[in-house]
Amino acid sequence: MNHPDIEILDKKTPYKGFLTIDVYRLRHKKFDGTWTDVLPPREVCDRGAAVGVLLYDPDLDTVVMIEQFRVGSAAAGGPAWMTEIVAGMVGEGETPEEVARRESMEEAGCAIQEIEQICDYYVSPGAFTEMVTVFCGRVDSRNLAATGGLEEEHEDIRIMALPADEAIRMMDENRLRNSVAIIAIGWLARHREALRKRWLGQG
Repeated sequence: MNHPDIEILDKKTPYKGFLTIDVYRLRHKKFDGTWTDVLPPREVCDRGAAVGVLLYDPDLDTVVMIEQFRVGSAAAGGPAWMTEIVAGMVGEGETPEEVARRESMEEAGCAIQEIEQICDYYVSPGAFTEMVTVFCGRVDSRNLAATGGLEEEHEDIRIMALPADEAIRMMDENRLRNSVAIIAIGWLARHREALRKRWLGQG
């Protein structure tokens, strides 16, 4: 955190594991040009950068989605298994596009042909550093395996091909309860026809 309008007085790291927790004491410049008092301690969870990729088959107008166990939503009293798009963390030396292609194979057994970036966004900027880059990747949704994921990462993933209209309806009915899937499917709902024309060479 290096910004001329932020003064860091102290930073401690009480926990470092899969997630890193940093605690800051800081103050920042206000909109009127003055400075705040020192704020109460601010905990920041550093999870690293991530990627989500919506796998879309323009020939069949289907999306490939996955379902897997999610301890966070289960702990919050929500669904323990979620319907999602393929996603993963960016490793050292990887680009977001490389992660999208790798995770597509690992989680869904799909090779991405063409790829477009949708957006990037901060998941929960009040407390998390995590930024997700979202892509749409062209795939062949025929002959999918039933399950995917890496055993060494304890992944047990169900793979499914859904008509695009059904995936959009799931979003509208609040059945997609995770931000990256909602963002990606919402984008597809607005851009599907133009995307199909580009990828199928119809325009």
